[in-house]
Amino acid sequence: MGLAMPSYLIGIDVGGTNTNAVLLEDSRVLETAVVPTRHDDLLASTVGALNAIVSHLPRDRFSEAELHLSTTLATNAIVEGKGDPAAVIVSLGPGLKIEDMEFPFPVFPIPGYIDHRGREVAPVDFDSLRSVLKEIKSLGVTRIAVAGKFSPRNPSQELAIEEFVQTEYPEFVPITLGHRLTGRLNLPRRITTAYLNAKVTGVQLAFASAVKQLIQELGLHSRVFVLKADGGTMDLHESLVRPVETILSGPAASTMGAIALASLTEGNSVVVDIGGTTTDISVLVDGRPVYEKDGAGIAGFKTIVPALYSRSFGLGGDSRVWMDGTEIRIGPHRAGPPAALGGTNVTPTDAAVFLGGAAIGDKDLSIKAITKLSEEWGFTPLELANKIVEAFCEQAAKSIETVYNYLTQLPAYTVEEILRQEDLRPKKIIGMGGPARFFIPLIARRLGVDYEITPYCECANAVGAAAACPTASVTLRADTALGKVVVPELDYVSDISHPLLFDLNRAREIAIDKVVDLAGRRQILARKEDVEIVEEEIYNVVRDFHTVGRIISLKAQISPRTRKIQS
Repeated sequence: MGLAMPSYLIGIDVGGTNTNAVLLEDSRVLETAVVPTRHDDLLASTVGALNAIVSHLPRDRFSEAELHLSTTLATNAIVEGKGDPAAVIVSLGPGLKIEDMEFPFPVFPIPGYIDHRGREVAPVDFDSLRSVLKEIKSLGVTRIAVAGKFSPRNPSQELAIEEFVQTEYPEFVPITLGHRLTGRLNLPRRITTAYLNAKVTGVQLAFASAVKQLIQELGLHSRVFVLKADGGTMDLHESLVRPVETILSGPAASTMGAIALASLTEGNSVVVDIGGTTTDISVLVDGRPVYEKDGAGIAGFKTIVPALYSRSFGLGGDSRVWMDGTEIRIGPHRAGPPAALGGTNVTPTDAAVFLGGAAIGDKDLSIKAITKLSEEWGFTPLELANKIVEAFCEQAAKSIETVYNYLTQLPAYTVEEILRQEDLRPKKIIGMGGPARFFIPLIARRLGVDYEITPYCECANAVGAAAACPTASVTLRADTALGKVVVPELDYVSDISHPLLFDLNRAREIAIDKVVDLAGRRQILARKEDVEIVEEEIYNVVRDFHTVGRIISLKAQISPRTRKIQS
């Protein structure tokens, strides 16, 4: 890869229970730190972790440090229904009705239409747009997004609407344009993604401002990167344009941590990150992470955001232990800190402490809490501790089975290609998280597979955030019959000078050049050989039984990768 690596990397991952931080020098872990996550103030959690780790960075090397953040800020805002009031302006054209799509947020159609080839059939009606903007403003909406049915094939109308808003309604700036988020057509997902992006823009602006102020106060001269759902990173400034891409960065941090730290990732593996609140499960096929087929799903919203395939289950070291008839169950809710750490409820962590499998807090407190609960439920303390562990491992094993039962019904989309294998099932568990050393061997035995606990397993997700590399991608569509080539993410539309000579190889060259150009704009050092063509198709345009041109579509990217970290 042509990606330069700074001497020092700081990775911070904000988890459901703890916020972990790590300091890397080249490919070595120098220091780790952990602070409790404050759900009422996630920035404070980030500040606490950064303060704890910066003290180990030599003062004369502050200018060499790079800060990588994996934050749940956008995820939580969406899940909790927070963020700014937002609305979407849509140009649909004929054949679709916005009412039939049943969006759970305000959507306003306006006249104007680009057809499926990228030709403007009907211009934007700016009088209608003005009326819609007045109505949106009267509703108290502060953020807007724009999505046209075929805007990825010609972004001119979305760009015209943006210019109009900037001139007449600057209070709505910045606005989200759907074609800049993705070159894919799926209109319902594109509308939803544009809406969510607009909704969390203000949250991300406030976060970025606070982070910049914080690093100035600490005397750091760091570039700041934010982990994305696809396992790559983007510059903090870029995250203000596409904050929705930072959703689900926590599971991505776990996956990239496994790749960075595991001794061997070839073959099929399942990554299991056991936290205090949840267990995150992701999948490696032939050592490569599996992608969501259509895009990330979050809080019932189906987006078009590229994301590593992962599932979170309400099963963690701090989960509630309860009885369902005669059966012991774990989770999905958190019971609070373990009794060993002063909590009031028995947790799976207490069972591990009781059985000598974890040295956390005060063992006597775990013994006391389990003894009391065992008397209530009619077990001996040892029986109860073992039953809690058995229940935890059984539920974890069933969760892993659920993931693979789902995957085997679908094409498995990986970072580099579509893999269709007869057997996707794992040969090994790669485990991480605080309780991993105790529970992962037991889960692996139940599933009949090998296992590996990553080095620095308690903060492997922060290592994943630190070790992840920047990415960039574009989609290209060339229509030689119309003589046009479009790269929507860059607002790029150009004439094809010699349509008869334009072929797949030429399309690849342009796409690769555009990725390198995009990387350069984002101050990512990249070469042409770093770019991969990950999707492509070509088909003829036929008129009156004669081929009159070709349509070429492809996607090129600097794929998500991670630096290998020494154990």
